[in-house]
Amino acid sequence: MTKRVLGIIGGSGVYNIDGLENPTWKKIETPWGDPSDALLFGTYAGVDMVFLPRHGRGHVQTPTTINYRANIDAMKRAGVTDLISVSACGSLKEELPPGTFVIVDQFIDRTFAREKSFFGPGFVAHVPMAHPVCPALSNALVEAAAQENIRHAKGGTYICMEGPQFSTLAESHLYRSWNCAVIGMTAMPEAKLAREAELPYALVGMVTDYDCWHPDHEHVTVDAVIKVIHENAANARKIVCAVAERLTGTRKPSPLGIETVLDVAVMTAPEKRDPALMAKLDAVAGRILK
Repeated sequence: MTKRVLGIIGGSGVYNIDGLENPTWKKIETPWGDPSDALLFGTYAGVDMVFLPRHGRGHVQTPTTINYRANIDAMKRAGVTDLISVSACGSLKEELPPGTFVIVDQFIDRTFAREKSFFGPGFVAHVPMAHPVCPALSNALVEAAAQENIRHAKGGTYICMEGPQFSTLAESHLYRSWNCAVIGMTAMPEAKLAREAELPYALVGMVTDYDCWHPDHEHVTVDAVIKVIHENAANARKIVCAVAERLTGTRKPSPLGIETVLDVAVMTAPEKRDPALMAKLDAVAGRILK
């Protein structure tokens, strides 16, 4: 069985993971450019962990300028087998107040200015995204949140907007009419790229505000969001450590078969494949290219 290496991508306010044994920051080079930052390697409860701050330490990358392909490729090169994302977001439901952690199970992608695939002309692939998160990882997150007494909700749709501006009131009401639970700016194309890289993925949406639909919280302001982000960051570290404790022992494959999804995704005939693009896919698709 493959040894588990748990990857963590930290969102706004989560720029480090305290308590790791033998913590070491290492820069990972990728053919897609530079990741958001160096990667933090260490162990917790006997589980190897790799952490990446999505916006970089000091929060220097916007949701649009994040190099999502480099981030996922770097995680793959680092040996990560399972990927958990923690992401600040706004609530689109009354019953999900600030401070709630939503273990997301679906996404709607409204972004338009980002590279969304490792594949392209000369090497075409289509991976399934009907079920975008790994249920085993999501269940572990739900159990970890309960263990740490963190207010949480199991399931919900995350709508990803381009940003960096917050929603208009009309947009906020539209997304509520679609029954979305939370809104953020970074889950896409991260979840799609993780699937292309055959990495089981799960996301915790850390609610910071009510977007702008709520009559008692009509304006989203950075200072109000930052206040809740700091409170959420402590719980994010707790849930990450608690989920690591639940993922000790022998690693089992994802029940969705994510680790072999590329077996039936590639469309391009072998003799028509672009050698340059294939070389860039050595980490992401190396299993099927050998």
